Amino acid sequence: MTRLLCFNKPYGVLSQFTPEGRWRGLRDCLDVPGVYVAGRLDADSEGLLLLTDDGKLQARISDPRFKMEKVYWVEVEGVPDEAALENLRRGVPLKDGLTRPARAQWMDAPENLWARQPPIRVRQSIPTSWLELGLREGRNRQVRRMTAAVGFPTLRLIRVSIGAYALDGLLPGEFRFVSVL
Repeated sequence: MTRLLCFNKPYGVLSQFTPEGRWRGLRDCLDVPGVYVAGRLDADSEGLLLLTDDGKLQARISDPRFKMEKVYWVEVEGVPDEAALENLRRGVPLKDGLTRPARAQWMDAPENLWARQPPIRVRQSIPTSWLELGLREGRNRQVRRMTAAVGFPTLRLIRVSIGAYALDGLLPGEFRFVSVL
């Protein structure tokens, strides 16, 4: 029987079991043998990571050809205007080419959100705001590069869902087994 688990990856943890440099590895947080990461999430990003013991499922989740939407809550520096959001929706030119169009909208700061350790940098003279972005591709550091390209650098990045799988109340470092959909 296939095992699939949703894990809320804390800040500072790599999407691999072995630590590297200043970053911790998944084995520091997760003691479930025989599962492998389906997709990646940078060490300085937080949120949903899926792990499975099924190689075909792992490929289906990770491969952009299957177009599973990944949804992120993004705290950015500044207050994006409608033009910036429209640029994200159309696709943003990056050094490695034009991104696919994203679903982009403003959102209120998430309620009951855990504190990040360490906290994000705060500048008293520059406000921050939250966006919800939905992507169907997964380039290296794509969300951060996209928000920076439209003039609003990412301060905090939390992936909340991948396709039908979501955090649904998991706190950082917590996981639960789920049914394969």
